[in-house]
Amino acid sequence: MAEFEDFLPIMAQKLGERDFMAELCNGFRLLADPRLGLITLESLKRNSALLGLDSLTDSELRAMMQEGDLDGDGALNEHEFCVLMIRLSPSFMDEAYKWLNNALVNDLEEILNQK
Repeated sequence: MAEFEDFLPIMAQKLGERDFMAELCNGFRLLADPRLGLITLESLKRNSALLGLDSLTDSELRAMMQEGDLDGDGALNEHEFCVLMIRLSPSFMDEAYKWLNNALVNDLEEILNQK
């Protein structure tokens, strides 16, 4: 069965960068606690079915929150959510590794050609 994050590369390709980021922001707003403007564990539990995450256990949701909580405040802001969604997508990570590898190879070739 396909997971939500498996569709992210397809969404990005079909929507383009700007519209894709707008859709990620919409996903954030669906999951966020409207009073706090943050995704808390409670708001994630309450709203996870909206993004097809209702099969995740409490411990899996807690682990996802901890992985994405870059500033350690116990909640996800919009930036942390977007970074987490991209990190959870295997296709995006594979593509990022390819870009990084190509950039490093190109830099190395430039350095070697300068000598």
